[in-house]
Amino acid sequence: MKQVAVLIIGAGPVGLVAGLRLARAGIETLVLDKAGSVNDDFRASTFHPPTLEMLDELGLTQDLIAQGLVSPTWQIRQHESHNKALFDLSVLRDDTRYPFRLQCEQRVLTRLADAKTQTTANLQVRYGVELTGLAQDASSVSATVSTPTGTETISASYLIAADGARSICRKLTGMTFTGETYPETTILATTPYRFEDQLPGLSNVNYVWCEQGTFSLLRLPDIWRCSLYADPDESMEQALEPQAIERKLQRIVPRQEPYEIVEIRPYRVHRRLIDDYRAGRVLFAGDAAHLTSPSGGMGMNGGIHDAVNLSDKLIAVTKNGASDELFNLYTRQRRPVAQDEILAQSHTNRMRMQRRDPAWRATEMARLQALVANPVSHREHLLKSSMIAGLARAAATT
Repeated sequence: MKQVAVLIIGAGPVGLVAGLRLARAGIETLVLDKAGSVNDDFRASTFHPPTLEMLDELGLTQDLIAQGLVSPTWQIRQHESHNKALFDLSVLRDDTRYPFRLQCEQRVLTRLADAKTQTTANLQVRYGVELTGLAQDASSVSATVSTPTGTETISASYLIAADGARSICRKLTGMTFTGETYPETTILATTPYRFEDQLPGLSNVNYVWCEQGTFSLLRLPDIWRCSLYADPDESMEQALEPQAIERKLQRIVPRQEPYEIVEIRPYRVHRRLIDDYRAGRVLFAGDAAHLTSPSGGMGMNGGIHDAVNLSDKLIAVTKNGASDELFNLYTRQRRPVAQDEILAQSHTNRMRMQRRDPAWRATEMARLQALVANPVSHREHLLKSSMIAGLARAAATT
């Protein structure tokens, strides 16, 4: 039976960040992922200021910045009039070393982090290994895994469940994952078309009301990510047809030529939260613990914040002899932030953009513009939307 101090299930951003931090502290750590290689999906695309600070400790931020887009502003706008509320993160220059959002694909981080694991002592990452069973007692966790060569058993003092929305760790420990699935399906379409040349005053992050409903435009170095929705009279199958995607993009900027589409991908959006971030010696982080709307870009960032908080506590317990009651503090610090800050803000963002009444939109736009015009309320809003306020709240929880 292989033995390690900490076993991590899931080699996404959350698992790799936790693994790197633990290994750098001298804790023998093993990361397993059922995928055959490092994750290469688009997934998240926004890094918030405190996340960049955390990743800087691991020597990852400058490489991310080199492959991403520094985005000092984001906006909510009305498509037909180009009227907008523009949020300027330079307001936070005294609150963070990185007063901007970084637009960069999540897979860039996983590639960089995976490369760093290969030269990090005390850390091993194995792909193509799937967790199939869990047992634990007062002193250890025993994991049964399926590998290309057969079944293995791995023993660890603690296990981090960073295995995402369909977490097998959550199922094997019987943890409740309460919440809802939103009724609409989001359609992600990516295109190299330069919307910024045709739509005045675009930021790199734009949440847009239009007469037909809503869409968002998020810019990356080489492409725009367009979040689209089915029309009221369309089935999801119809909405995903190439001509339907073309029609929706032509509404954004009409043009003679058809749009070049790099990828079309539908995804369902959830709002769910685990009841406890701890099941004995199994500790949950990221999407295994909370799922949220991508509106506001808080999901991946919140998971990385979980990983940093939890790895600090694992270092204190395994290296410095602290009581494992610290893991109960982990739940007290991170779960309310997920519930009241991450899920609540993302839900508010989603509901705002789904509202279609023109009078309501006009009133809300005026409210947001007044909020931005007031230096105090502008900064307070940015502290929350950039996740700085949530981290401060967690740090103050004892």
